[in-house]
Amino acid sequence: MSRLDRLLRPKTIAVLGAGWARNVIEQCQKMGFKGQVWPVHPTRSEIGGLKAYPSLADLPSAPDATFIGVNRFATIDVVAELNAMGAGGAICFASGWTEAGEPGLQDKLVAAAADMPILGPNCYGVINNLDGALLWPDQHGGIPVDKGVALVSQSSNIVINMGMQQRGLPVAYVACLGNAAVVGLAELTGALLDDPRVTAVGLYIEGIDDAPAFAALAEKARAMGKGVVAIKSGKTELSRTAAASHTASLAGGGAASSAFLRQIGVAEVNTPSELIETLKIFHVHGPQIGTRICSLSCSGGEAGLVADLAAPYGIDFPPVPQPTHDRLFAVLGEIPTISNPLDYHTFIWGDGPKTTEVFSAMLDAYDAGIYIIDSPRPDRCDPSGYDPAFAAITAAQKATGKIAFPVASMMENFGETRVQAMMEDGVCALLGLETALAAIKAAQTPAGVPGWRPAPALPPRETRMLTEAEGKALLAKAGVPVPGAETGATIAEVAAKVRFSAPYVLKGLGFAHKTEAGAVRLGLSTLEGQAEMPGATGYLVEEMITGAVGEILLGLRRDPVYGATLTLGMGGVTAEVLADTVTLVLPATKAQVLEAAKRLRLWPLLDGYRGRPKADMAALAEIAVKLGELMLADESLEEIEINPVLVREKGAVAVDALIRRV
Repeated sequence: MSRLDRLLRPKTIAVLGAGWARNVIEQCQKMGFKGQVWPVHPTRSEIGGLKAYPSLADLPSAPDATFIGVNRFATIDVVAELNAMGAGGAICFASGWTEAGEPGLQDKLVAAAADMPILGPNCYGVINNLDGALLWPDQHGGIPVDKGVALVSQSSNIVINMGMQQRGLPVAYVACLGNAAVVGLAELTGALLDDPRVTAVGLYIEGIDDAPAFAALAEKARAMGKGVVAIKSGKTELSRTAAASHTASLAGGGAASSAFLRQIGVAEVNTPSELIETLKIFHVHGPQIGTRICSLSCSGGEAGLVADLAAPYGIDFPPVPQPTHDRLFAVLGEIPTISNPLDYHTFIWGDGPKTTEVFSAMLDAYDAGIYIIDSPRPDRCDPSGYDPAFAAITAAQKATGKIAFPVASMMENFGETRVQAMMEDGVCALLGLETALAAIKAAQTPAGVPGWRPAPALPPRETRMLTEAEGKALLAKAGVPVPGAETGATIAEVAAKVRFSAPYVLKGLGFAHKTEAGAVRLGLSTLEGQAEMPGATGYLVEEMITGAVGEILLGLRRDPVYGATLTLGMGGVTAEVLADTVTLVLPATKAQVLEAAKRLRLWPLLDGYRGRPKADMAALAEIAVKLGELMLADESLEEIEINPVLVREKGAVAVDALIRRV
C-alpha cells in the first residue's frame, strides 16, 4: 500500500478556501463522488450546498484528502495541523514558493508536512475519474471511466489542455506535481500505476528529480505490462557550460534526457497530440508493438504520402511476401500493384467479404497495419458507405491477431464517438497521419535493460585540465591504445628523447583546441628545424597513426541529473559542422555502444559504403566501455574527450585527449 492511496483514492475530502472550495465541491458532485466532502471555513455555515465546519478540529475525522485553497502563509499552518491529526494528504494550491524566489518558505512547508504526502505547492490538484474524487478547482474534460490512462504533469496548464482532448482516450487520472516539494515524479507515477484500473501513464516532465528512482519506475511499469510515454521539456542541457570541449556543444539540446528515456524504455514524443495517440496504443495494445508495418489505402496519393511522412520517423514498409502477394492478387487482380504501402483501389469498395479478405491477407504478414480512412463529415454527407471498410478493419484484427490501426489523415475526419466505439472492440483508431506515425514509432520503444540504473549525480565542482601528455598516460593506464609519445619543454629536448620512427606528429601543449591554435604539425619526417609554437607550455611528439578508416569523437561528461554521459559521433576538426552524434547514459555496454553507433547519419561510411573498408567499430566500442568504467570508478574525473579516435580496419587508437578533473 502506497502512502498516497488515501490522497489519490479518498473516501473523505476536506476543502479550504471559499471560492476554490465551491469549485472542488461542484466537480465532485458532477462526477458522482460517493464519499463525504467537508468544506472548512471560519465564518460560513454552508458552501456549495454542504455544511461548512469552522475548523479542521471540528471535522468528523481526519480527512483522507484535503484541497488547501488558502494563501501560502496560511497553507503552512494548515499542513501542520493536518499532519498532526493524521490526515491522508493534501493539495497545496497556492503559488509563491521556490518558483517565486522563496525557497525558505517552501522549506517550512516541507517541515510542516513531515511524513504526510502533499502535492505541490503551486499545484492544481488531482482528478480521479474512476471514483469521482476530484481535488480540482476548475473545469476539466473528464468523464467517469472504469479504466484508463493516467496523465501526470509538472505543469498544471499543460495537463489541463491534455485533459480536454477529443481523441477518444479514456483518462483515469489527471495529476499535477507543481513544485514537487514532498512527493516527486517517480513516487506519484508509481502510486498511479499501482491502481489495476490504470493501463498506461503519460508524463509532461520539466525536470527529473531522482533519475535512479525514475529508472526503477520504468522497469516496474514494463513488468506490469503498462506503457509510459513522456514529453521532456527544457531540452537545453542543465550541465551545458562554457566548457572547452566539443562534447559540451554537441551533447546539448536534450541529448542526455532523450538517451536516458530511451535506455529505460520510456517512449518520448514531442507534442501533446503525439502523447495522446501513443497512450491510446498503450491503452489498447500494451507497452510495445512490433516494427514490421504495412499500410493500406484506396488511393495512390495516400500510399505515397504515408511513405514520405514515415521516412523521418525511421518507419519503413517491408515488401509483400510472395504468399501474401498471391492471396491479394486472387481478390484484386492485375490492375492494382501489389506493394507495401498498398493502394488497393476502389474495386472492392462496399464489398464486405472482399474488403475483409484484402485487409486480413495484408495484415497477416506484418506486426501491425495502417488503414488510412477519412470518413465524410456527417453534418453534410452520408458516411454510411464507409461502414463496410471500418467493419473489415475490425474483422482483420480479430482474424489475424495482429494490430490494425484505422488512421484518419486529418483528425477532424474521424469523430470521437467512432474512436470510442472501435476501442470497445479492441481496435485503436489514430487521428492525424503524421501524429499517428509518431505515435506508432514511440510505441515501438523497446524495454530497458533489467536492473540498469544511472550512476549517481555529483554536485558541480572546480576542475583543472590535464595536459595531453597527462591525459594520454591516464588513458594508457586504463588500457586505451594511444600512440607512442615523448614530451619536453622545448622541441629540441623532446626530439632528443624520441626512439620511434617517423612520420611524427608535433603538438604544442597548453591549448584546449590545438588545431585552431596552429599547434599541431602532422606527417613530419624529421623534428630538426621545427620552429617553436608561440604560447606553448611544452611539446608532445607522437608516432603518426596511419590507415584510419574513420575519425570518431568520444566524449564523457558528468551530468547533474543523469550521472554521466557518453557521446559518440563523427569526429575530427569538422565534428561540430557534421553534428552527427548519439548519446548514452552510463554505464553502457559494448553492445549498446555499437547499437548507438549505427544510429549515426554517416554510419554507412564506417560500414563499408560502396566498397570502402569497414572500420573496426568493435575496437572503438571497447575503448568507449573502458572510458566509461574509468569515469565511473574515479569520481575526480569530470570530463574525458578523445577527438579523434582513429579507427582502422583492425584496431583503434586515441590520438588526442582533453581531460578535466578535480
